[in-house]
Amino acid sequence: MAETKERFRIVFMGTPELAATVLRAVAGWPSGRLAAVYTQPDRPAGRGHKLTPSPVKVLAQSLGVPVEQPLNFREEAACRTLADYRPDFLLVAAYGLLLPRAVIETPRFPPLNVHTSLLPRYRGAAPIQRALMENWDANAQTGVSIMEIVQALDAGPVYAQEALPLAGHTGGTLHDALADMGGRLLLSVLDQFVAGTARATPQDESLATYAAKLSKADGHVDWNAPAAAVDARIRAVTPWPGARSLFHFDGREDQLLQLGPGTILRDPLPRVLPGSVFWDGATLRVACADAWYALGTLRPRGKKDMEARAFVNGFVRPEGKGLCGRAEPPA
Repeated sequence: MAETKERFRIVFMGTPELAATVLRAVAGWPSGRLAAVYTQPDRPAGRGHKLTPSPVKVLAQSLGVPVEQPLNFREEAACRTLADYRPDFLLVAAYGLLLPRAVIETPRFPPLNVHTSLLPRYRGAAPIQRALMENWDANAQTGVSIMEIVQALDAGPVYAQEALPLAGHTGGTLHDALADMGGRLLLSVLDQFVAGTARATPQDESLATYAAKLSKADGHVDWNAPAAAVDARIRAVTPWPGARSLFHFDGREDQLLQLGPGTILRDPLPRVLPGSVFWDGATLRVACADAWYALGTLRPRGKKDMEARAFVNGFVRPEGKGLCGRAEPPA
């Protein structure tokens, strides 16, 4: 009789689209079997505030995997339910809850978390966007870490890391790239556990930084900053919460615009104040501290995205070329 290889029982915990991408990879791991998937309770969404399942729940149901949605693990019953699944591995990606000791100690192997930064940098809620926003030199990198879950936030020892250049990414494209990378890297660590070769390295606490949760205020553009920092912020908050600036056009109604990524121009910057807006017949540009920034797509309130030329023709209509106003962060 052929020898039957052990298939390890897995409980997966996650909620948003990033976690669903990782779950899809875990579901294809030949050495494992999903015993259950945990995700946040359904939340109201959309104009009708209809209860909507998380992306992880939708995927788990399509895979035919039992779904658990406890509000938290403060009740002993929730911890008992988890223990009843007898997981060999507890795998977590963007679940949205801090796990108590009773949960952490449940699996046979150390519980693992997929974190989208190169730990110990950017622990916390928004590592993808903060890495983009705060690292605007051309060679900056971020990445993915597979770490052991401990009771301190994102502080456990790291089993594997992989880096990715930040250049050219928005918050949205970086999210997708790191989600794919996280799924692949997690499977490689699981294979190491099966082979008995998994080894973790403690984090250097002296290098730890925190990535605070994003708010709409993080999308307010400060034109007094260098153009590279302005570009990094706009990219970081695309698609959410979106970059915004209030534009005052000469003789026209003020416009609160949502801005897509644009281009740093190398044209000489005359002696104008940061925030000065100039239409040269081809580009709508704003003066930063050190360079012009040519705006990309613009979205006026209640409208769809449009190119700068279409916006100028429809909303500003300056007479010829020249300075046509100023921009500043929204109040």
